[in-house]
Amino acid sequence: MARRLLGILAALSLAAGLGIATSAHAEKRVALVVGNNDYKNVPKLLKAVNDARTMGDTLKQLGFSVMVAENQNRQQFSETLLAFDRAIEPGDTAFFFYAGHGFEIAGQNYLLPTDVPAAAEGQEELVRDASILADRVVERLQNKKARTSILVFDACRNNPFERSGTRAVAGGGGLAPMTQLPEGVFSVFSAGPRQTALDRLSNDDANPNSVFTRTFARELLQPGENLVQVAQRTRRLVSEMAESVKHKQVPVYFDQMVDDVFLSGVAKDAAARPADPPQKVAALPPVSVPRVPKEETTNAPIASFSRHNGGWTVVFSFADPTLGISWRMAGNGDFRETGFMDTLDPRTRKRMPSPSIELPADAQAGTIEVRYVDQSGDMQGPFPIRFDPEAALIRDQRKILDMTATSWLSFREFNGLLVYYTHLVSYRCAIREVRIGIDTAVPNQVLKMPPCDIRDPSTITAGMPLYMKLAPSTQVVSVELTYRDGSVSEIKSFRTGNRSNN
Repeated sequence: MARRLLGILAALSLAAGLGIATSAHAEKRVALVVGNNDYKNVPKLLKAVNDARTMGDTLKQLGFSVMVAENQNRQQFSETLLAFDRAIEPGDTAFFFYAGHGFEIAGQNYLLPTDVPAAAEGQEELVRDASILADRVVERLQNKKARTSILVFDACRNNPFERSGTRAVAGGGGLAPMTQLPEGVFSVFSAGPRQTALDRLSNDDANPNSVFTRTFARELLQPGENLVQVAQRTRRLVSEMAESVKHKQVPVYFDQMVDDVFLSGVAKDAAARPADPPQKVAALPPVSVPRVPKEETTNAPIASFSRHNGGWTVVFSFADPTLGISWRMAGNGDFRETGFMDTLDPRTRKRMPSPSIELPADAQAGTIEVRYVDQSGDMQGPFPIRFDPEAALIRDQRKILDMTATSWLSFREFNGLLVYYTHLVSYRCAIREVRIGIDTAVPNQVLKMPPCDIRDPSTITAGMPLYMKLAPSTQVVSVELTYRDGSVSEIKSFRTGNRSNN
């Protein structure tokens, strides 16, 4: 009891100190970690407090001001959340971690204080009134105008109200998915919907932390990984460990972030750039502003590349009117005119130069030099445009996949129920991995893609797998793509009711 009292007093003292910070100290990192072991009326836990302490130590290493609260009853939990509120200022990054019992009622998740009553069937209101609604924590962070809110719940355990010989409050193990999150919120659950999380892998597992927390805390410290990548790696590692003991535990995350957030270092592809000053917020990836040579005009062209069966189409874009466009591969012969279109440019009243060129399918990486005649008749350029076939192909296919997400899967009745993923195979060069979930919102199995042939990327050859059979009762299939650059798509759900019969 004395330890709990000292813990909450320390938390309140820290919050008071942070609460009087001036606006000059805005955009900081603040965290609250809560661990509840010592339950009075439901089964006690062994590792929740250790999990909170481990997460607290981890977040301190990442520059967070951390409040650690242990074994909180209802009143203490409320006071701790109030102290956390006072520590948050507009623009801050707020991190909330909870380890303990959690319970889902009618699709809403409740975090259970240590004095939650031992409710029985029909007494759901007792649990609601005595617990902390997880959605309310999200709402409080939004009200404080935190720029980034990260919520992590290692609370997906068995129904704490089950008793031998009695009927428990309605609800199974695990928590419900939080799919309706506001912008700027990222949440992670230690197990998927209706799954339970493991405290240990076996009786010989002496690790002081749960399987999820020991993994997640370690992954958070990996430099250059954004939140999605941390969650993905955690999910895979935890699910593999759980599978090794024949248990189903697939952590799930819900992402409503506008930008990538890096808690430990910057993006890996930015590592070569000069180091920025230490940041106190979950910084966006550094933005490099290209320096334009003084002799260049502001009408330097940009180019877009698209791959088709015959090769490459390159389209140049200019900010100002042009009277003619020519190009060549750097160091390779004379400049060639792009020709003209049968269209008048209303700005010049002259025929509009064709803005596109064609490159062969086997075009090698190199630099395209582009020059143009401006409205005054002067030649401008040449301007270098880098052509990297592999990178251009991946960007082009990624863009197509993003624009055609509703076509990733299709269903057909033919001697049963088939799900076709031909669309994904057609643009597989942009994809590192496809994961699907059958009748679950959590994509928990890998759908193997054929290898990518950069020379002929869209070809589908005989023998390539394009569909799989599903149980006739299947209602929904979820899909998540990991792209070649390591970024991850939103989870898309496809209902099998949208199917054809031919």
